[in-house]
Amino acid sequence: MSSILTNNSAMVALASLTDVNRNLNETQTRISTGLSIRSGKENAAYFSVSETMKGDSATFKALNDGMTATKNSVATARLGAETVKELSQQIVERVAFAQSGGIDPADVQLEIDAMVLNMQSAIDQSTFNGDDLVTGVAAVTVVTGVSRASGSFATTSIDFNSVDLQAIQTAMAGIDLATSTDLEADLATVETQLAASIDAATSLGITENTLEGQMMFLESLTDTFDSGVGSMVDANMEEEAARLQAYQVQQQLATQSLSIANQSPQNILSLFR
Repeated sequence: MSSILTNNSAMVALASLTDVNRNLNETQTRISTGLSIRSGKENAAYFSVSETMKGDSATFKALNDGMTATKNSVATARLGAETVKELSQQIVERVAFAQSGGIDPADVQLEIDAMVLNMQSAIDQSTFNGDDLVTGVAAVTVVTGVSRASGSFATTSIDFNSVDLQAIQTAMAGIDLATSTDLEADLATVETQLAASIDAATSLGITENTLEGQMMFLESLTDTFDSGVGSMVDANMEEEAARLQAYQVQQQLATQSLSIANQSPQNILSLFR
């Protein structure tokens, strides 16, 4: 039965066109944003996991930036410690040289004094952005990451100690051959300070290497997190391109179908002519 009040064909065609337009708009949005999941209503589980991973990735990047500053401070302190070590070795050689007969202790002392001044200069310049790791032994804690093991949030960290190069310099400055009556004791003193400077340089080198390793791990971990998030929420552009073309064809067909359906009442008029 045909009716001029109710056009069932047009209603079906309109519903089909509306559905195609909705799917087409969603596809165009995924193409323009590059995301297949943009909110919890699209896939609650994936959205929740991806947002958590995004947060952790951003945290790791921030921690990596902070560790960069700490590593630079440690590297600067290590350079100072190595300089102090080299100067300490030279002082040991001068004190050992002074053990020989026929050597003017005053001349040796002038060399030692110059080295001690250079040592102090190196210590004064071995700070990075005001971070002093060379004038006192103190525990330093660096946050290196976060953990969500067993569903609980916690931080991970690396602990190390700063070094006291100032104490080495002070001990070296106390050596006077010009007035000393026990050169063997002086030699033992500078040997002890040389060992201390070696320990300081070694300790800071180990710390720097540890921080660099952790930073490389964080960079890899961040890349893995970003890749994991992408696999869950990024749109597959090849599929979306194919889907877009299909919906565009369906839109044309649905529009044509609606146009044909809307012509049905006009066909009824021919019956009354």
